[in-house]
Amino acid sequence: MDELKKSWKEAKYKLGNHGDRTIDVLKQALTAVDDKEESDIYGTGTVIEDFQEKMAKVLGKEAAVFFPSGTMAQQIVLRIWTDHGKNNRVAYHPLSHLEIHEEGGVKELHHIQTVLLGEADRLFTLNDLKQLEEPITCLLVELPQREIGGQLPTFEELKEISQFCRENEIKVHLDGARLWECLPYYNKTAAEICSLFDSVYVSFYKGLGGIAGAILAGDQSLIDESKIWKRRHGGDLISLYPYVLSSDYYYEQRIGKMADYYNSAKRVAEQFNLCEGIETIPRKPVTNMFHVHFSKPKTEVAAILTTLQQETSIGFTGMLKNHGDSVCSFELSLGDAFDKIPEKDWLAAFQELNKRMNLSS
Repeated sequence: MDELKKSWKEAKYKLGNHGDRTIDVLKQALTAVDDKEESDIYGTGTVIEDFQEKMAKVLGKEAAVFFPSGTMAQQIVLRIWTDHGKNNRVAYHPLSHLEIHEEGGVKELHHIQTVLLGEADRLFTLNDLKQLEEPITCLLVELPQREIGGQLPTFEELKEISQFCRENEIKVHLDGARLWECLPYYNKTAAEICSLFDSVYVSFYKGLGGIAGAILAGDQSLIDESKIWKRRHGGDLISLYPYVLSSDYYYEQRIGKMADYYNSAKRVAEQFNLCEGIETIPRKPVTNMFHVHFSKPKTEVAAILTTLQQETSIGFTGMLKNHGDSVCSFELSLGDAFDKIPEKDWLAAFQELNKRMNLSS
């Protein structure tokens, strides 16, 4: 695995993302900023307040607040909804970020009881929600569902889930870490999608490629209360402007390119699916992100990809995830980096990948 990672890092081109995360990512964001612009201080000041107001409008909500991390923002909003609700139960997908990547934060810090909705290998449905044996206060919906390849429900399904929750006094929260990436598939504005939710979290470092940072948006009373919890969590750093400025800069740079990234993802996924022993999940991506599955052991695939990356100078991935003895995978998100690869080169690399997968069968 070390050789795979090394070959990926040394590759001249990368299939995924926007390029290497170097200090230049911040330097680029600061080039157009007036040196005399005043810093924010403990969550106040025009640099942060103007961005919060801008994002509230983009998301179609009354107010918004900037957080240093989405983990903090989502734990806080779920705490608020359960404090206001009739019980402390929150439902979400079995592979929600809160369930598998946060060390049980909502349970340990906020004593929230979590309910795993549906099955791990598929999206949950309205029927799954209706079959819950005990009432919940809040439903968390992740768009797209990252751990199963970035799958999305239809917009009609979302509307039905939202309507059911509102009829049953269940708050609906959107884990929109990758909301921007969903816009081309739904052919909706962010505000149109967010209208189905009582609260919304969005990220600025995933699809947009900023340094770090998140926005939580909702009605004014929710945001006012979340600011108190933000202070309690230590989220009011003396200054957050490096995160705010980079968030704003890369939002403006890339929000208009989401359809291009999506179209690139469909082209690349098609090439993977033409290769022996490889399939993407979903087969036809619904965002710029999907998973690539190999029907071979991890060590064998690592060897194939390592030599391929060394010889073609095109980086496919630097890591692989095991799924038993004979299946492995990696996640791929298309961004600015893909457009830098000459088309004949990446198509030739896929032809070579197919040949090597066939030879090792």
